[in-house]
Amino acid sequence: MKQGLFIVLEGPDRSGKSTQAALLKAWLESLGREVLVTREPGGTYLSEKIRRILLDPKSRIEPLTELFLYETSRVKHTLEKIIPALKAGKVIISDRFTLSTTAYQGYGRGLPLNTVETLNTIATLGLKPDLTVVMDIPDKIFARRERAAERAGGADRIESEPDSFRRRVNRAYKLLALKPGIARVNAGRPIAEIHADIKVRVEKVLRKTSRKK
Repeated sequence: MKQGLFIVLEGPDRSGKSTQAALLKAWLESLGREVLVTREPGGTYLSEKIRRILLDPKSRIEPLTELFLYETSRVKHTLEKIIPALKAGKVIISDRFTLSTTAYQGYGRGLPLNTVETLNTIATLGLKPDLTVVMDIPDKIFARRERAAERAGGADRIESEPDSFRRRVNRAYKLLALKPGIARVNAGRPIAEIHADIKVRVEKVLRKTSRKK
């Protein structure tokens, strides 16, 4: 089914995913590739509506309800945006995908990991990224960014969770980054260095896919 390339950038809040997605898009377009940048939750009309509910600080959502809302958003995103773009031969760069649900709702909320993984598989029709890059933030830098964000204010519902929740999520990403097929990138370095590292990982995948044609 897949003719394009599916790249996912993962990591805790304020890890620099959006910045790196924009840089990666510009670089891939310079190579002549058609690129679509999207995000989760979001990416479609309905998914963006669900995103607003999920991130609204006024929303009171139980962990299991939260999980199903994320997966509902993901179904629409996968069916309406990701799969059609792949069939059209585009490169999709997604800010978050299933690994985020495992980190936040599994490790962060404490929901059973097998339940999360099963729903992830159902919601994506079994679709897997060609490359998942985890933006790993060293603990000291993570804590510094957390304090800066708190001073700035304007946190959404997830960002407003207690420090203990955010630490569980950050630790979860460090653990998940050890899984086979996932590329860990040190996100505590200058932006240009992170971009160069991600480019190396993407180039390897591009070479593999070109050999298969």
